Amino acid sequence: MLIPHPLLGLRDAQEFTYLGDAALLERPDGLAEGAADAFNAYVYLRDNPAGVHRELWFHEQGDRSWLVVTRNTVTHEILGAELARDVALARKGGAQ
Repeated sequence: MLIPHPLLGLRDAQEFTYLGDAALLERPDGLAEGAADAFNAYVYLRDNPAGVHRELWFHEQGDRSWLVVTRNTVTHEILGAELARDVALARKGGAQ
């Protein structure tokens, strides 16, 4: 499986370590009311979708960047990849 790294081009998936659902970028506020329940869900509850899914991958044997990879979990087709930093900043309302 080849992952289209946004900076380095196509890279073999063996260079990467899979972390899980890209929703992990949305870490709960530890000071908010109900933080214990929010962190419990954040750490332990995971969806297991069949179909298109966004995942976190770490380029361990390369530039050590984090990517959000959009992949079809049924066919393993890679539909795209973005730097996780860019995705996280866009969710907060703007890039730096």
